[in-house]
Amino acid sequence: MLKLIIGNKAYSSWSLRGWLACKQSGLAFEEVVVPLYDADWEQRRLGNELAPSAGKVPILWDGDVAIWDSLAILTYLDALTGGEKFWPSERTARAMACSMAAEMHSGFAALRRKHAMNIRQSFPVVRPDDDVVAELNRIIELWAQARARFGGDGDFLFGDFGAVDIMFAPVCTRIVTYSLPVGRFASGYIDTVLNHPFMQDWIAAAHEEEWVIAQYEPSQAG
Repeated sequence: MLKLIIGNKAYSSWSLRGWLACKQSGLAFEEVVVPLYDADWEQRRLGNELAPSAGKVPILWDGDVAIWDSLAILTYLDALTGGEKFWPSERTARAMACSMAAEMHSGFAALRRKHAMNIRQSFPVVRPDDDVVAELNRIIELWAQARARFGGDGDFLFGDFGAVDIMFAPVCTRIVTYSLPVGRFASGYIDTVLNHPFMQDWIAAAHEEEWVIAQYEPSQAG
C-alpha cells in the first residue's frame, strides 16, 4: 500500500496538495501525520522515512520508491492511475492546466510568505500589501480564463475536480482565513472547492488537531 507522510493539517499547504492528490487517485494509502517543528522535529526529519526529501513533507512511499514534492506526487499518481483522473483530456485545455499548476507551484511568493495557511483561524479584513493584491489579481485572472474556456457545465476550473483545483486549494483557504478581497466569481469557486468532500474531511481533521505552531498564529508569534 502507498504511504503518505504529511505535516499538520491546519498549516501545511503542500501536505494538503499531496493528500488531495492521493484522495483523487482513488488508490488506497496509509496516512501518517507528523507534527512540524515540535520538540522531536529535528530528530524526526533526519529519519529514514523523511531522508529522501531532506525532511520536507509531503513524501509518498510506494514500497521502497520515494516521491516528494506535491507536484511530483500528483504526476506520479497520474501515471499510476492511467492518466485519467487529474488533467483535462483535450490538448489545449491540458496545456493550460499544466501551465497553471506549474505557475502555482513556483510562484505567488508574497501570498505564501505573508498569508501562511491556517485553516483554524479567520482574521478580520485588512487590506493586503500591493504585491499580494497583484498576485491575487493574477490568480483570479487565471481562474476566470480556465472557467470561461474550459469549465463547461462543471463546477471546477476545467469542469471536473482535478490537478489545478488541487494546486490552488490552499489558496482558497488563505483567502477565507485572511478575508482577502476577491470578486463574486472567485468567492463562488472558493466555496465550491471548500465544500468538496475531500476538503471537508481535511478541514474537519485540522480543527481536531491539538498542535499549535506559534509562528503561524499571529496572537502567539513573537
